[in-house]
Amino acid sequence: MKIQTRIAIIFAIITAIIISVASSVVYYFANQNAYEDFYRRMELRTMIAARNALEADEENLEAFNTIRSQHLQTLAREREYVVPVNDIRNHNFKLLDLPESFYNTVMTKGTARLKEGVDFYTGLYYEDNQGNFVIILSARNEVVKEYLANLRSVLLVCLIAAPLAAYVVGRIFSKLILRPINHITARVKDISVYNLHLRLESDRKDEISELTTTFNHMLDRLETAFETQNNFVSNASHELNTPLTTIIGETEYALQKLRSPEKYQESLSIIQRESEKLHNITKSLLHLAQTGFNGQALNAEPVRIDEILYNVQQTVDNIFPDNKVYINHSLMPENDDKLVVNGNPQLLELAFANVVLNACKYSSNKPVQILLAATNSSVMVLIKDEGIGIPKQEIKYVFDPFFRASNTNKFKGYGIGLPLARNIVRLHSGNLIVRSEENQGTEIQIDIPLASEVRKR
Repeated sequence: MKIQTRIAIIFAIITAIIISVASSVVYYFANQNAYEDFYRRMELRTMIAARNALEADEENLEAFNTIRSQHLQTLAREREYVVPVNDIRNHNFKLLDLPESFYNTVMTKGTARLKEGVDFYTGLYYEDNQGNFVIILSARNEVVKEYLANLRSVLLVCLIAAPLAAYVVGRIFSKLILRPINHITARVKDISVYNLHLRLESDRKDEISELTTTFNHMLDRLETAFETQNNFVSNASHELNTPLTTIIGETEYALQKLRSPEKYQESLSIIQRESEKLHNITKSLLHLAQTGFNGQALNAEPVRIDEILYNVQQTVDNIFPDNKVYINHSLMPENDDKLVVNGNPQLLELAFANVVLNACKYSSNKPVQILLAATNSSVMVLIKDEGIGIPKQEIKYVFDPFFRASNTNKFKGYGIGLPLARNIVRLHSGNLIVRSEENQGTEIQIDIPLASEVRKR
């Protein structure tokens, strides 16, 4: 069922419920007021009947009858009874098939009301110089019955007509409300993998605008992902093809004819070097694929970040013996719990080692500072070098696999270390931020949630 139809039906149902409740309330109070009004009219006529029967002389009797006929509406099947109190007490009066409690109420309270089927009765205790009497008036409420029947008809018509009107209005209303969404749907149908540059347009300032903005951001990410994938395939093909071409070329060269041992050794050395390069690229690609952020659970355990950094420093010492890497302990927290994260120690060591090794390589072994600090929710590691930095316009590409800045030509590398480090950090629900200025150095900040915060989640 379309949303437009659903909204219209909901409108109709809500209207029907409201009208039903309102009609019930109106009918209840109208019914109560109608009967109360009828009883009051009967009581007035009872008083007039008492005075007419007991106090009026012949002249006044005619005047009473004239007033009653001209100004008081005659009630259906109206009957008047004047009964002496003594006759009621001595049971000398036929009780009109009325309960004895009715007479007792009249004599004790002065008035009484009674409804027997379709007949209504009012009683009045009247004291006169001729004695004490009970005046009884009976009638049928035909007017109120007709009034309530008309009211029921009107309310029933409203109960039927109002939901129908609400359904029509709901269709129109929902069409107007959903028009921007229909426009978005039509626009989205025009967007495909071949024109991801297209964006949705909206000049509104409401939830529809938020939806449009969110969708445009998603398109930005998709476009970036597709571009990254295309660049990855292109660069990976190039990086893999170069050593393979060299290996094949050297092999063909060596096999063309018999050569001296020196030439064979030279060719084998080239093949070995390019094979190692190919092996490193393949290994890096496997690491990158294995650490891709795919939402799967991480095989994690409590890990102290300071111990990870000490292991990384030893690794760097083995690769660059003359490095100037040092760990700054000035902001290290006194509480050891603020150094513990929930993670995989091998992956974390790989991530930090890649970042620190890059810092050493691109700074030509100038001082590299590792600052360790913590907040109430995460561990922060700041790695700062004094190297060549990254051109400002190229920082946004540093996480693209195989991307290398334009000023790194004289340094050996594959452009995989930083994307790999970010993947590992993201696997640990952390964040990796790069700040850099060309010829001023690079600063990389890594934040990882504390193990205690992960348990709270």
